[in-house]
Amino acid sequence: QVQLAESGGDSVQPGGSLRLSCSYNVRRYRMAWARQVPGQKREEVAIIYTSDGSTWYDSSVKGRFTISQDDPKSAKSTLYLEMSNLKPEDTAMYYCASDPGHGFTEWGQGTQVTVSS
Repeated sequence: QVQLAESGGDSVQPGGSLRLSCSYNVRRYRMAWARQVPGQKREEVAIIYTSDGSTWYDSSVKGRFTISQDDPKSAKSTLYLEMSNLKPEDTAMYYCASDPGHGFTEWGQGTQVTVSS
């Protein structure tokens, strides 16, 4: 059974930093971090390809967020999202997701990030 467990969400001031973690127990084609604000659809903000470590970022977070994995070759590992220079518009529930080869269909329960002064 696929298990994705996020942690690290918190309340921070604008300009602050956070690191989100996601422990998982499967090796997948791609891993991602996505976020969702109430009333809006969930959207990926960072993706990492397990095979070569290549990454993609949404333009809204590029240069501020960094996605990484502890051990991409292992079925049990941890996915990270380093977030810096946080803005109020980054406030959302953040989810870890995995893609077994046909899209991001496996999701964690989420961790809340709130950016406010």
